[in-house]
Amino acid sequence: MFENAGLLAGAVWTALNENGAQNAKDLKKAAKIKTDKELYLALGWLLREDKLAIAGDEKDPAFSLK
Repeated sequence: MFENAGLLAGAVWTALNENGAQNAKDLKKAAKIKTDKELYLALGWLLREDKLAIAGDEKDPAFSLK
């Protein structure tokens, strides 16, 4: 699971780097992640590493790289 989390975080980082800020739905599609659980695992990883910025509101946050 730990190795998979790193791979998912890498996919999310790449998608954000290539496409800029995105909401969760678009980011999940751009990173080719299958489930919401995997997406939020990757986002948590990037947040912990202080590489992720969050804008917008709780209902529709937008994620981008710092």
